[in-house]
Amino acid sequence: MARPVPLSLSDFPHVGEITTRWMDNDVYGHINNVVYYSFFDTAVNGFLIEQGALDIAKSEIIGLVVETQCNYFKPVAFPDTIRTGIRVSQIGTSSVRYEVGIFRNDDTTASAQGHFVHVYVDRTSGRPVALPETLKSVLGTLTGG
Repeated sequence: MARPVPLSLSDFPHVGEITTRWMDNDVYGHINNVVYYSFFDTAVNGFLIEQGALDIAKSEIIGLVVETQCNYFKPVAFPDTIRTGIRVSQIGTSSVRYEVGIFRNDDTTASAQGHFVHVYVDRTSGRPVALPETLKSVLGTLTGG
């Protein structure tokens, strides 16, 4: 399987910002690999909250992560600021595949990139449900459509 090529910041319709923390570094002096998954989650859920598509305390429908993957190209370390690019590559009946790029400081080429899949479920029953129209509308801004 061919190694992915780092994406450009311009490949993502939404860009956010996250400040790294001292505790994100590992003993090798760079952000530990598991922290990138937290960056992915923060970027996507922060966007959904900002857009009014998710209320973490009251939404009847919530997204559960069922798949995740990340490729690393170059290190990021505290006290770097990262920009997160997000886009949606696939929308199903009850699922969404988000792609996320991590960009160090002013870099326009990804230091890391990957994806995760949310399956949207009823908060009470935990059963998959169809994506609400409000969510689909917000997701459309991340697909270019």
